[in-house]
Amino acid sequence: MVETCKRITRSEKFGRLIICLIVISGILVGIETYPNWSEATLQGQLLLYLQHAILFVFLAEIVMKIIACGNKPWTFFSEPWNVFDFIIISVCLLPMDLQFASVVRMARILRALRMITALPRLRLLVGALLKSIPSLGYIGVLLGLHFYIYSVIGTVAFGDNDPIRFGSLHTTSTTLFQVLTLEGWNDVRDTQILGSDVAYDDAWKSLAAEARKSKPQPLAATAYFISFILLGTMIMLNLFTGVIISSMEEAQEETKTESREAKLHDRGFLTLHDELSLLNSQLQQITNQLTVLQQKAQELPAALKSSEKTNSPLS
Repeated sequence: MVETCKRITRSEKFGRLIICLIVISGILVGIETYPNWSEATLQGQLLLYLQHAILFVFLAEIVMKIIACGNKPWTFFSEPWNVFDFIIISVCLLPMDLQFASVVRMARILRALRMITALPRLRLLVGALLKSIPSLGYIGVLLGLHFYIYSVIGTVAFGDNDPIRFGSLHTTSTTLFQVLTLEGWNDVRDTQILGSDVAYDDAWKSLAAEARKSKPQPLAATAYFISFILLGTMIMLNLFTGVIISSMEEAQEETKTESREAKLHDRGFLTLHDELSLLNSQLQQITNQLTVLQQKAQELPAALKSSEKTNSPLS
């Protein structure tokens, strides 16, 4: 029984079947949003039966994967992606009344997220994004500091000229977010360069009258917006991209190692290719350690000289 479930769940045909059912389930949820396909109609009832059948297959998949673990069924939950699948299926199985029909529909669309666990490449991408969250947090702090500094500068420099967009710190932050998306930022810049000769609403006539008294600031506005866009959109985005790419490479290396170990465990013996791969990885680790030792050896004479100078009688 255990070997049969293990063979079925690890087969390529079964994996392709699950992927097809996930796609079909997502399409059916989208069709249910149309009034002609509601549960009150005949075709809506047919869709509901199809959804129940797909959910039954997903439930059978979870059960077979647990059985495939043999005498240690709890090892199924040691894999984070298995826990993810289990939570999604559990949410879809929760009993809900008719007044929560919309919640049931939203729970069904969660099954489309199983595409992440069904496709290894997509799972690798999501894993890399999750690994990059700590580094992205520091970049987010840097971006927040960038926003805050430019918000204060913009409020002080352009608050009198354009009180609607730069009248306070929070309105300036909202305006800078619009500028960072590069959507309509030319109008915001031209207002500061040419003055506030813009068509305000009736509710802003008093502010517009005060703003027209101010002088244009072409040089300051040009330097302000160009520097903000260069730092915010180009440098920051490059940092985000670099962190994600680095996490992708680390995730790929970990995936290769895990797949190699899984093959060795299933096979039970080493082939010549496996021995060469293990030897290559060990040589790479030794090379990295020797590089670190060489760097420390190069730094050692300088450290000895500095210590001799500090311990000399003249000092």
